[in-house]
Amino acid sequence: MNENIVKRNGLLAKTVIKGLESRNMSGYYAETAEDALKQALELIPKGSSVTMGGCMSAHEIGLVDTLKKGEYDFIDRDAEEDKRAAMLKAYDADVYIASANAMTEDGVLVNIDGNSNRVSAIAQGPKKVVFIVGMNKVCSDLDGAMKRARNVAAPINAQRFGLNTPCSKTGACMDCKSPDTICCQFLITRFSRHAGRIHVILVGESLGF
Repeated sequence: MNENIVKRNGLLAKTVIKGLESRNMSGYYAETAEDALKQALELIPKGSSVTMGGCMSAHEIGLVDTLKKGEYDFIDRDAEEDKRAAMLKAYDADVYIASANAMTEDGVLVNIDGNSNRVSAIAQGPKKVVFIVGMNKVCSDLDGAMKRARNVAAPINAQRFGLNTPCSKTGACMDCKSPDTICCQFLITRFSRHAGRIHVILVGESLGF
């Protein structure tokens, strides 16, 4: 990666972390995916029950494979025959792994969900939530973050899942009410009432969508 981009990401991450701390959330900066994996494992004690929603960023840094092979009780919904039961286990898990569709420079996290299992677990349930967020998802303000979530993350995910939505064909949000829409629930996390619950690892690389 260009050294100027690396420098910019590191400097911006400091601002984002200050914003997170002002919102009772913990922030960390990992320059590389390898560093992000190490930081994530420091936040997840061995023996913990761990699960996640759809989180490409966690796969990209190698966290999912590490959890499956390590000394963790990893609840893999994709391997469960009863996916609903697996999703419900998330609410009592020790650690929930997530990412953000976008976030602001002052520490507000934005997520959009179709089935809503992911946003509901982020909001309440698991004892700890660990976010893996590439610096490509950081936006100047909430308006920018919402636009990114709807016009970048949502269309790409709709295309990834082969859904018949307007955005999967145009590449931009059409504010649709399609039966296939994945923009059913919007979660804006602006503050955590519970100190020590939400941890955000900012990664100085482009991760996820």
